[in-house]
Amino acid sequence: MSGNTIGKLFCLTSFGESHGPAIGGVVDGCPPGLSLSEADLQRDLDRRRPGTSKFVTQRREPDRVRILSGVYAGATTGTPIAFVIENVDPRSYDYDKIKDVFRPNHADYVYMQKYGRRDPRGGGRSSARETAVRVAGGAIAKKYLAERLGVRVRGYLAQIGALQLRHENWDAVERNPFFCPQAERVPEIEALIDRLRRDGDSCGARVEVVAEGVPPGLGEPVYDRLDADLAYALMSINAVKGVEIGDGFAVVAQRGTQARDELTPQGFTANHSGGVLGGISTGQDIRCAIALKPTSSIPTAARTIDALGQTAEIRTTGRHDPCVGIRATPIAEAMVALVLMDHFLRWRAQCADVRSPTPRIPPTFAG
Repeated sequence: MSGNTIGKLFCLTSFGESHGPAIGGVVDGCPPGLSLSEADLQRDLDRRRPGTSKFVTQRREPDRVRILSGVYAGATTGTPIAFVIENVDPRSYDYDKIKDVFRPNHADYVYMQKYGRRDPRGGGRSSARETAVRVAGGAIAKKYLAERLGVRVRGYLAQIGALQLRHENWDAVERNPFFCPQAERVPEIEALIDRLRRDGDSCGARVEVVAEGVPPGLGEPVYDRLDADLAYALMSINAVKGVEIGDGFAVVAQRGTQARDELTPQGFTANHSGGVLGGISTGQDIRCAIALKPTSSIPTAARTIDALGQTAEIRTTGRHDPCVGIRATPIAEAMVALVLMDHFLRWRAQCADVRSPTPRIPPTFAG
């Protein structure tokens, strides 16, 4: 199975399955001298891990990460950073009764068509369990970006089902299990999740990520555009069916006089483009959003086929998130950080000695 590595200079390769003995990854290309410990990775893993509240899957995984290489005396050495996260609570027997049928809207059928075989235990390689590896690798990128460039990557839940949430302050985001930016709306989300569980159903979500302090000049003008790589990375997250950069699909209804981000000596007047122009960062905040589909594994009966192509009915029981978007914020942050880190190293390799005759303008809006 190819396609397990993301990045060109800062690369993350992941391995493992949902119900195997462990999952893990290798980060290659991290510069030497970055102060790094397992605790630096653990914080974001704890934000993502299952079983942290009654509103997410009750699979009890501590997600304790162990760094195996690439760090000596508390700092990165410049060699590959390998890490592993053990699976301790898989409960594979939950999948015995559905191992010969295909869950609708899941990867079961296409895995069988492509490989002729599949691991039915929790979806195997297609499980969102793999995203813990992305979060761990992304934590390394986030730490370097923050300490060396002053870049901060943060996300929040912007919509769950029909409930649209307004970003008010970052402090509220980390004070509830939904990454909700409006503390007073948390009871509404709790009621929605309870209702979904009673109905044997699920819902989708929208998560937004903002990267502040990104310098201008990251990205490429054609195939490896910064926004294209961000879209690629974010779309690779399980259940993501849509990606927006800046205003995204809202630009369809805008006029050119409204959508353009005018420049003044005091700064840009708007950021409709999400901090990217011509595939290259402008120095403004990078703004991205993802749309996640409703959870595929639900207990309500559905039509399907079995491994022989015969008509069947399926009910997926076990431990599943009623909304995968609840825990998606740290994952989306990680993917944005991985892309920014990779493009920073690419900029440094080619253009670190470039001096533009045009002064940088502030990213703030002059109005």
